[in-house]
Amino acid sequence: MKVSQDGVVGRTVVKMAQSPAFAKVAPAIVPRLDRFVHKVTGGRTTMSAGMVPTVLLTTTGSVSGRPRTVPLACVPEGDDLYVVGSNYGRERHPAWSTNLIATPRARASIDGRDYPVDAHLLTAAEKHETWPRLVHAWPAYDTYVERSGRDLRVFRLSPV
Repeated sequence: MKVSQDGVVGRTVVKMAQSPAFAKVAPAIVPRLDRFVHKVTGGRTTMSAGMVPTVLLTTTGSVSGRPRTVPLACVPEGDDLYVVGSNYGRERHPAWSTNLIATPRARASIDGRDYPVDAHLLTAAEKHETWPRLVHAWPAYDTYVERSGRDLRVFRLSPV
């Protein structure tokens, strides 16, 4: 069941996600819970999917060469998925985004489907065009930009 971000619960969760305290605690908790729920539901859902569509993305470690799986909020458009390297508004780019730059081929698992994807790092113009739709899906992205001081990386994941 998806919780509307317009309702009391949804607005509360988005506000909480924008807090600096959440940025400190969430990275250690949310991904573990999302992976657990994904596993016990046979890949059909995640905990975060109640607020925003969520994909489990498996990249190839840019240093280790080993598979690395991370749950990410995403914005589906047609067959493509858009993901934002927000890292909860922290100062550094997330490792998964560096992995995609080094090796754009990855795997996406969403709604019970698991399939290979190619990642494309959006250009400034592409990002400018796409950003309003991303913020509409997860309003905390604008806060993450301000807090991090970074130009957040945005990728389009296209099925292979």
